[in-house]
Amino acid sequence: MGKRLGELTRDNTKCMLEVNGIRLIDRTLESLHAHGVSRVVLVVGYQGRNVKDYLGSSYKGIPIIYVDNPDYSTTNNIYSLFLAKDLLVEEDTLLLESDLIFDPEVLTRLVSDPFPNVALVDKYESWMDGTVVTLDGNGRITRFIDKEGFRYDEIKDYYKTVNIYKFSKEFLSRYYVPFLEAYCRSLGGTAYYEQVLRILLHLHEMPLKALPLSGETWYEIDDIQDLDIAKGMFAPSDEEHFRSISSRYGGFWRYPQMLDFCYLVNPYFPSPRMIDEMKASFETLLREYPSGMRVNALLAAKNFGVKQEHIMVGNGAAELIKALMEEGQGRVGYTNPTFEEYPNRLAAEQRVPFVPATEDFSYTAEDLMGYFTDKPIDTLLLVNPDNPSGNFIPFDGLVKLVGWTREKGIRLIVDESFVDFAKTDSPCTLIDDALMEANPHLTVIKSISKAYGVPGLRLGILASGDKALIERLKRSVSIWNINSFGEFYMQIYEKYHADYLHACQLFQDEREHFFGALSEVPFLKVYPSQSNYFLCRVTGRFSSHELALKLLRHNIIIKDCSTKAAFGGRDYIRLAVRSRDENERLVRVLKSL
Repeated sequence: MGKRLGELTRDNTKCMLEVNGIRLIDRTLESLHAHGVSRVVLVVGYQGRNVKDYLGSSYKGIPIIYVDNPDYSTTNNIYSLFLAKDLLVEEDTLLLESDLIFDPEVLTRLVSDPFPNVALVDKYESWMDGTVVTLDGNGRITRFIDKEGFRYDEIKDYYKTVNIYKFSKEFLSRYYVPFLEAYCRSLGGTAYYEQVLRILLHLHEMPLKALPLSGETWYEIDDIQDLDIAKGMFAPSDEEHFRSISSRYGGFWRYPQMLDFCYLVNPYFPSPRMIDEMKASFETLLREYPSGMRVNALLAAKNFGVKQEHIMVGNGAAELIKALMEEGQGRVGYTNPTFEEYPNRLAAEQRVPFVPATEDFSYTAEDLMGYFTDKPIDTLLLVNPDNPSGNFIPFDGLVKLVGWTREKGIRLIVDESFVDFAKTDSPCTLIDDALMEANPHLTVIKSISKAYGVPGLRLGILASGDKALIERLKRSVSIWNINSFGEFYMQIYEKYHADYLHACQLFQDEREHFFGALSEVPFLKVYPSQSNYFLCRVTGRFSSHELALKLLRHNIIIKDCSTKAAFGGRDYIRLAVRSRDENERLVRVLKSL
């Protein structure tokens, strides 16, 4: 009945849903037609008349036979299949559920497999729901596991049934249908048809092989979010696919095998032990309220070695950026390109951009001071290292900027979200009590997501010697602006500080290796970076946008920078630095192009 799809199935059954203008039933029938089936049997119930009126008695010459389940609202799919039992035993059969969307290659794999009885499966992913199975070394199913038997500590061994099967006439007539009939007559029709397969397996009477998919795309549509994801996965063009994925701004864990080189994190932190500690407290954190702003400011002050009145915690740096920029910064000088969350918060008349003349958009503290000397600005914004260029101003240059802005009466905002990735002889942070007290015009923002590898926790901090500013900003956000998981992370971080420093060292080594590997790609010019990403220019063979589309076909998403105004339409991309295996996979794909 598709109740979770709301008004989309109020007057229609799920198989009549449209994904990018094509109904699910049409996609399925077209795939079946391509594989030469002799007939199609449709078991209908809820709004079944609509299906019959829409399809009629045949599809491109294939006869369609309808079986009605009048008790669809009180039974499950085992009963629907039971009603079609006499038809099941007549021929070799493909069994499909109607809320699936899949690439035609999925059926090709199934039909071409020489084994007569096959269940399509896929490696379990967190977005999947329903029956899972385990396999032996020969691809035989060893267990059917329903929701009650599901164990999250065993998911590494699980495969999800795709709900597409191939059964031989002999298997159906000798094994499956007799047990199906006995089950329904004795226990009723409220179970799933996999229950019969589970019984046959238990009795060692099931010659059924599992066929794991190898990258073919499929999805099961149960609710509105599933439908939205399916529209992206099965977009009619690479362009629409890329636009759909990019507009999600994350959440790529819902996409099987998606490799994200767009969003920026630390691949080496948190450590496994820190993650285990958070897991051990999961239920407590889930059920308990977090502390308020004052307590979380204390935790941040402890971790960053400053006074409580000089720091506040945000629900990600994005919340702090919004609150700060809404303070009214007057005319704001900034480098373009940069992290656009800042200038996007400004009116056009407030923006005073500086675009470096260098090919790699590099600049120095002297360049900034020279450019803005005769510009009437009230605030200077600096992201250091900058995003997306990776340009880095060392500590002595930052100190010069702090002094210059103080003398000019200009407020200075420094975002140092990526500074811990910089390879320097000494720390470059400006989050220091003495420095901030001597320079109350200085405000520092730091994203915890990026450097510390926990974007799902949504944590950021803002520090300043301007106590009145801190107090105003604290009043502008919710007292419970972070959750208990974020608070607990800050509470235990100190124990893992040495692990974090080690992770940053591992990252710097991997960045150097990745730079060398990317430099071997003939159509890329890679610019040095002190952050956790590289700005690259696409120098031939493709435009940057074409490259992004091609990589998405390989389930890899990157940042295409060509649409940003500062790049003037030139072909630049940004690539995050990830783990060694992931970076090497990207390089292999790039070289294959």
